Amino acid sequence: MIPKDFPGRGKVAVLKTRPETILDDIAQVMHLAGYQQALPIDKDTLLKINISWQTWYPACSTTPWQLEGVIRTLQRDGYGHLIGAQNGTVVVDSHVGERNNKHKYVVDKYGVQNLHLQEPGCNWVKYEPKSPLLVLDTVYPDGIEVPEIFFDKNIIQLPTVKTHVFTTITGAMKNAFGGLLNNNRHWCHPVIDETVVDLLQIQQEIHSGLFAVMDGTFAGDGPGPRAMRPHEKDILLASADQVAIDAISAKMQGFNPMELPFIRLAHERGLGVGDPKDIEIVGYDISAEDWGFVREDTLASKGQHLIYHGPLKKYEKQLLQSPIVPWSYFASNFYHNVYWYPVVGRKRAKDALDTKWGQLFQSYGDGKVVLPGPEPAPTAIAATGLAAMLMAAVMGLRAIRKD
Repeated sequence: MIPKDFPGRGKVAVLKTRPETILDDIAQVMHLAGYQQALPIDKDTLLKINISWQTWYPACSTTPWQLEGVIRTLQRDGYGHLIGAQNGTVVVDSHVGERNNKHKYVVDKYGVQNLHLQEPGCNWVKYEPKSPLLVLDTVYPDGIEVPEIFFDKNIIQLPTVKTHVFTTITGAMKNAFGGLLNNNRHWCHPVIDETVVDLLQIQQEIHSGLFAVMDGTFAGDGPGPRAMRPHEKDILLASADQVAIDAISAKMQGFNPMELPFIRLAHERGLGVGDPKDIEIVGYDISAEDWGFVREDTLASKGQHLIYHGPLKKYEKQLLQSPIVPWSYFASNFYHNVYWYPVVGRKRAKDALDTKWGQLFQSYGDGKVVLPGPEPAPTAIAATGLAAMLMAAVMGLRAIRKD
């Protein structure tokens, strides 16, 4: 494919920051990356908020200062209609998540429209890509649907710096996964790298301008995007090139960007610059940043790998694209919300609240932070439900084998 030219291609701005200057630093990193050249001022601007977990956990979801800094910068620079775009999933309630992660407080403070993409008022329409795709037209043979409101608008992706159980790292490119895919997005997990590349191509076709501001104040390594080890890294990144910003995030985390399939594929298809030697970095010198992060699996993701790429691959459609599919949603909820967060994550989150960034988080809104603990009744109900769902899945597979 012919490389797509756009303002800011191959350029990433990076800054070190601290709570006392974070909002001004976000404005600076956006200007260093040339955001005004990338986003036409006469167009509405979508802010694609990331909620990887409805419970607050450091490095997991868009931070309130990240959202506030971007909104404040846009409004001061004369950008008009701003739209905060939230998406729920089968395992995340975006209404609960926007409160627990302080997003609702910020959008209300600045009078920003708040849109939940999965709600009935948001119209999804069939989209015919202008160029051949890698996989999405095969995954969705009946047509690809995207939010109608996304057309001819700017979009700013608001990811955090973290690892991911499927794509090694997740950032600006994968942040479109929730925004541009509606129902059954889990169908794309077996071809997640190609899907992320297709989504970037679609973004470049439908949006008037693209930009990303990535928060690495807390960064997460291990089995992301939820069950991670948080680290204070005090980093901000910004770019109009989603491939380049993900590549630099990957490089700082300790990975070779061109060994990550979604970055390499996007680079080869000309959608951005993924090779660090060809990326211009402005602001902070990252040459000493090599954090040694690792990609790990959870018990839940190990099971998913068995279905997507292992011995259960031949049962993928029955397990994940049939009436018994709710078993997988329940299993994920049980693992993360009933077991992992109360047993492991809650202490990490409490410890994070004692840091400078944790204290800043508490300063937003009413100062309360929801840290769910193990509750006997819900845990017993969940355990019973999980057993029932697993039994149903086993019986379903037995029936399938008999056929």
